[in-house]
Amino acid sequence: MNKLTITNLSKTYPNGVKALDDVTIEIENGIFGLLGPNGAGKSSLMRTLATLQEADSGSASLGDIDIINQPSELRKVLGYLPQEFGVYPRITAKQLLDHMAILKGIVKASERKEVVNYLLDKVNLFDKRNKSVKSFSGGMKQRVGIAQALIGEPKLIIVDEPTAGLDPGERNRFYNLLADVGKEVVVILSTHIVDDVRELCTKMAIMNFGRIVYQGSPQSAIEELDGRVYRKLVEREELEMYANKYDIISNKMSGGKPLIHILKESNPGDGFELVTPNLEDVFFSKINTTNILV
Repeated sequence: MNKLTITNLSKTYPNGVKALDDVTIEIENGIFGLLGPNGAGKSSLMRTLATLQEADSGSASLGDIDIINQPSELRKVLGYLPQEFGVYPRITAKQLLDHMAILKGIVKASERKEVVNYLLDKVNLFDKRNKSVKSFSGGMKQRVGIAQALIGEPKLIIVDEPTAGLDPGERNRFYNLLADVGKEVVVILSTHIVDDVRELCTKMAIMNFGRIVYQGSPQSAIEELDGRVYRKLVEREELEMYANKYDIISNKMSGGKPLIHILKESNPGDGFELVTPNLEDVFFSKINTTNILV
């Protein structure tokens, strides 16, 4: 079994932003969700693990591969779908995957053809293999992205914000595809979308300001909040008053009014009702935000 071990990883950029602050995580086979708001440091961690940037201190290993000191060895077993998956303007899906297979070291043409056709079929794009990737929808481009990440039978697959901008149908197709490939390898799903983690992951971590603020199972995190989350529909002009009085973990619009969720050890009265907590409540309680959910 592969095991990804990250220990005390830190990274500060020249502008003084501390993107990674003593990050320690251990990840085994399966889909691991890395959840956090934009700017939390998720992409910095993914780029470091993908050997696209160096950490200032700390260590990371995949099995017996030292990621920091053996980047070329890690790249041989890495599948990576970055947040922005760029493509050549006029290249077809078939040509793109063939090119990526050459870069992955598959030099024999017949072997490349077999791999490319297999992957195009796996992501349900075989009938579009001769179409320009530039003309694809967002979901189709993401499926091409996953196909190229699967070339070479990787042991570590990193997908960074893979469902941002996808419609619900495309998102569900992507979930099914990722669940299918994530059985035998380490898959890290980095996202700010709570649904991604809820649908796919049995293990997760929440990241904020470069630090890991929670790691464990989504279900355990939800159970920790059981009996402590209350909600109330309030007027917009009352928000500040409630924020001063209670520990608001989130608010979202419902019928034109803010629906606030608060964290309280006992019933606050005041018109609040106890609710069954969900992963959104976990997320916002851990990062301590009052942003409106969208």
